[in-house]
Amino acid sequence: MITEEKITALLSKFDALEQDMSTASGSEEIIRLSKEHGELKPIADHARELAEVRRQIGDLKELAAGDDPEMAEMAAMELEELEARAPGLEHELQLLLLPKDKADDSSVILEVRAGTGGDEAALFAGDLFRMYQRYALLQGWRVEILSQSEADVGGYKEIQANIAGDGVFARMKFESGVHRVQRVPSTETQGRIHTSAATVAVLPEPEEVDIEVNEADLRVDVFRASGPGGQSVNTTDSAVRITHLPTGIVVSQQDEKSQHKNRAKAMKVLRARLYEAERARADAERAEARRGMVGSGDRSERIRTYNYPQSRVTDHRINLTLYKLDEIVAGDGVDEVVDALITQDRADRLLDMQNNDA
Repeated sequence: MITEEKITALLSKFDALEQDMSTASGSEEIIRLSKEHGELKPIADHARELAEVRRQIGDLKELAAGDDPEMAEMAAMELEELEARAPGLEHELQLLLLPKDKADDSSVILEVRAGTGGDEAALFAGDLFRMYQRYALLQGWRVEILSQSEADVGGYKEIQANIAGDGVFARMKFESGVHRVQRVPSTETQGRIHTSAATVAVLPEPEEVDIEVNEADLRVDVFRASGPGGQSVNTTDSAVRITHLPTGIVVSQQDEKSQHKNRAKAMKVLRARLYEAERARADAERAEARRGMVGSGDRSERIRTYNYPQSRVTDHRINLTLYKLDEIVAGDGVDEVVDALITQDRADRLLDMQNNDA
């Protein structure tokens, strides 16, 4: 239960923030306070509404217990409505008070790689990438392909893209893991269903202030870019391979003809991988980490199956099954899956918070 002391503290914090905003002068301070105000205002509004409902409930209880029968009856009716409303308000406030992942507002680096299944896995990787590309466009996000390795039959052996916009990671972070497809490949003459897989990684893109990279920790190699079959696609050493010596992380980029552009793209991916590695390390150190939580980000975990014969998509983490595969793969139905994952994640974290408070 959210105590009156907690509500008072929240409202006092919000009032103090508004006072700071009225006296702020520097542009950086104004931007910082405005962002904090935007995050805290919904919490303060809900807290104020809950406090008012509780105050009214207290007044109505006194009237309902009074000597005036008519007034007591009216008070009892209003009291019943407010007592039914109060738990919902408190639940909404509890959700708003859940700790926010500081990376939720970030853009992301999306990596899709063909897994087991040969040519069919590469085709499926292509289907997944186009699904996310379409979904991103529907959300108003920008998609920039960073690197791609196309398969001979179509699709991708692997592809990396930058998806930029507000709150991208908050909605995409639950997509990391192994995606499995069950369908009859176009090359299958007997009509047998094959099972293939692709891995998806969604890495929050850090600001430069979030992750510092020491140039002395980097080994940068340049080489001539090559296309399918190993043939050279240009005559200059424009491709770039960056090795982060302390961690051993290696990033290569060769899609651009400019060495400078390839290096910039490689550094963007490297920062994202270092940031994710640091987040993973911090998560691992937390006591009682929930291994089965939604969005654990474990890329070895099979998270979803796309069954074409049954037009079925199943997310195994939350036992969600939807018979609208075409809509989801087209990107239009992804929101329904994402919303269900976010709802379950909030419920799990709320339960954890309540257990810790008990």
